[in-house]
Amino acid sequence: MLLVKKTGAVIAGFLTVVILSVATDAALEAAGVFPPSSEPGLYARHLLLLAFAYRSLYAVAGGFVTAKVSPATPGRQVMMLGILGTLGGIGGVIYGWDLSEHWYPVALAVTAYPLTWFGGTLGMKRPGTAASDLPA
Repeated sequence: MLLVKKTGAVIAGFLTVVILSVATDAALEAAGVFPPSSEPGLYARHLLLLAFAYRSLYAVAGGFVTAKVSPATPGRQVMMLGILGTLGGIGGVIYGWDLSEHWYPVALAVTAYPLTWFGGTLGMKRPGTAASDLPA
């Protein structure tokens, strides 16, 4: 049962990132800020920077959620989420290489793990504990 709960913590963090990212993409597209998703080549650099900024925040949020809902060893679950994010980012590099500027998918892949881990450390921090008390 513990394995199911630990897996659920990783899934909760993953869904946090995916749902927030997709919802923000859709809202910005509906508002006319982003071009249609069928035209990824129309994304100007400032739009890619905007997408990178909120996706970075959502990666932190995903790590935080995973750490908070993890029943035990939250660092391991956060690590698994970071690995999943990195693998997804690598998939984005491969799939999206010709769809936008190259720095964008590479930046997502490179920052997925550290941003997720940062969110996890925020989620693992308990009131009254020093940062040095958290697992490395």
